[in-house]
Formats: sequence, C-alpha cells, structure tokens
Amino acid sequence: MTPKLVIFDCDGVLVDTERMTNRTMAELLTDCGYPITGPECQKRFMGRTLEAVQEIVEQELGRKLPSDWLQQLRARDIESFKAGVAPIPGVAGVMDLLDERGIPYCVGSSGKYEKMHSTLGSAGLLPRLKDRLFSSQDCEKGKPAPDVFLLAARSMGHRPEDCVVIEDSLPGVLAARAAGMRVFAYVDDPVCDRDALKAAGAVLFERMDQLPGLLLDAS
Repeated sequence: MTPKLVIFDCDGVLVDTERMTNRTMAELLTDCGYPITGPECQKRFMGRTLEAVQEIVEQELGRKLPSDWLQQLRARDIESFKAGVAPIPGVAGVMDLLDERGIPYCVGSSGKYEKMHSTLGSAGLLPRLKDRLFSSQDCEKGKPAPDVFLLAARSMGHRPEDCVVIEDSLPGVLAARAAGMRVFAYVDDPVCDRDALKAAGAVLFERMDQLPGLLLDAS
C-alpha cells in the first residue's frame, strides 16, 4: 500500500551531519571526564535527544555535567554547520518523486528547530521542508517514545497506520513502531546496527535510490 504520508528523520537521513555532530559531542564529553570517540558516541546515542544523552552520561558519571554543557554543544554544532552541510545523496530525488506522485512528506526529528533550520538550510533542503518540520522539543518525550511521529501525523492530517517513517537510528525505529507506523532504515553508515534495526521491525536499505521502490510497494 502506498503511504499517505512519509515522515523523514533529519540527521543522517536528509543531511549528512551524524559524524560531524557526534565528533563534537565526543570532544566535549571527553573534556568533561567521559572519554569517548566520535564513532562510539554515534553508536551509543544516535537518534536520542541531547537532553536524554546528558541524563545517561550523568548517571554513568555519578555527577552532573557543567550547567552550560548543552548550550556549549549546540553552539559548537551551529558554528560547524556554517562550513557547509551536504544533503544525503539521492534524497532530493526521492522528494521529487513524492511530489510527482502527490504524496506529502515532512520531518520528525529529535533535533531542535534551530538546528534543523541550520542544517537543512545549509544543505539547500529547507525551502521545501520549512513548513513541515516537527521536533521532539514540542513533545513530552523524545525517541524512542512515539510522540514526535504522532505529532507529525496528526498535524499533517493522517492516521499513524497510513504513514511511513524513514530513519537511521534504533531509537527512531522503535519510536516509529511504537507509533504504529511502518519504517525503513537507511543503513549506509557503517556505525548503524543492522541486526538491531531489522529486529526492531525496520526494512533496511543502503542507497536512497532504493527507497522509491520500497515506498511505492510498502505493505
């Protein structure tokens, strides 16, 4: 069944930012006495809100991170995006096809609106998405809770069971399944845990040019 709404995650699905943001996060966490590399950070925390990451790290450290840790991280991210953010190869073509078929799409992200405007703007995707952005900052709980995807579906006027989610993280896949939505996982990044994503109920794909066939054949 062809979906009535496609909900894209942002980082790692629309824009190539996962390595960049996790490298910055790893540097800050290491400076705070929590040694971790960028790939380790990505594998552990990809798909979660920064608030959730902070809570996990503080529990493991047994103490609080600096009070301005989140502000430091977000400021460094925004500064790094000024150097340029690339769109995920082929994703614009997917949106072109959805436009041709009259299938609406939107974004459901753990990231805040400021970050999405920065990354999508740098990648040249913001003009076609700016009025269709939904963030966990408007929800009680972030991924893996289903809140942001349910918000997106409700705001766009569609039932959850008529929606398909495009994700790249395990928390995102779990959130989509909890929302009662079908989900496809983009696994181009070697950090992706393919076995876990598949076990959580996602259909895996490695290239964006494979996605249109999956979407139009979704059942």
